[in-house]
Amino acid sequence: MQKRGIGLVALVGLFCLVAGTAEAGTTLRLGHTDPPGGLRQKASLLFADKVKEYAQGRYTVDTHHSGTLGGDAKLLEQIKLGAIDFAITGAGIYSNQVSELGLLTLPYLVEGYEQGWALYDTSSWIQEWFGKLLAKNIRILAVWEAGFRQITARKPVHKPEDVKGMKIRIPKNEVYVWLWQSLGANPTVMDLGEVYISIQQGTVDGQENPIPTIHVNKFHEVAKNVSLTNHIYGPIPISMNDKRWQSLSAADQAAVVKAAKEAAAWHRKAVVNEDDNMLADMRAKGATIIKPDVPAFGRASRPVYDKAAERYKREVLSGLLKDAEAVKAKYPAK
Repeated sequence: MQKRGIGLVALVGLFCLVAGTAEAGTTLRLGHTDPPGGLRQKASLLFADKVKEYAQGRYTVDTHHSGTLGGDAKLLEQIKLGAIDFAITGAGIYSNQVSELGLLTLPYLVEGYEQGWALYDTSSWIQEWFGKLLAKNIRILAVWEAGFRQITARKPVHKPEDVKGMKIRIPKNEVYVWLWQSLGANPTVMDLGEVYISIQQGTVDGQENPIPTIHVNKFHEVAKNVSLTNHIYGPIPISMNDKRWQSLSAADQAAVVKAAKEAAAWHRKAVVNEDDNMLADMRAKGATIIKPDVPAFGRASRPVYDKAAERYKREVLSGLLKDAEAVKAKYPAK
């Protein structure tokens, strides 16, 4: 009787353990490089809440901010290998997996948010080349927002000539290298987490990122001149390990996509609504906000398109440019 009693207790304990695990659901890991408190983390937490709700608790998302799971390029490597489940990083970073996606970072490809959203939402070129990431075990779920990239530097930047000789931190991306070399600067590849101290110590003279990234990382504290060059539109796709995706039921796949798209819609509105507030906050804390000669930067960056034409097949480049011109015609810059 005693042995049967012990066996019954063990069986009940095992049942409770299994039931508890089922109730908690499967935990999925998400990584990005922005600090807590920023819009990217807020969007990530919204996504996590929506996944749990729409998947009825079968899955929960554990968000890891500040590059704790690795820098941007490493995050995509981990997605590919299945070490993590989701990553949020700049569109240009995906060029490390499919080089043609670097063309999305061509300078002044679009001139405003409305054009940028239309391009990423409707371009057959983008859908085709995002689809090629599946061969790398990476699936794009939705495109979140970051904004247009600006320069923060230790000295004022009003015109292209002002960046000559400057060491500018960039992420790992071929087109970024072409751009800053064309402008006469010295592009320096560096993980985001190293940027603040590198500017502070004079290892680099400045960096370029969208306003939300500049603000949340406080780059304006060490590079007080913020020049609104708008040189590259830089949205941030959220991607998922495709094998993990394939393991989900159809209902859970739909739940994850719905959550990703709703978080994208929130993120777009939040970035647009907060850009001016963030600039005002940076100004109040001692930053100088500069409105440079943007057309001059556009003209000075044209050699990047020549480089792209040499590097990629004509039909590849022309396909993207055709889609970009279509959205510019439909949504003229204001």
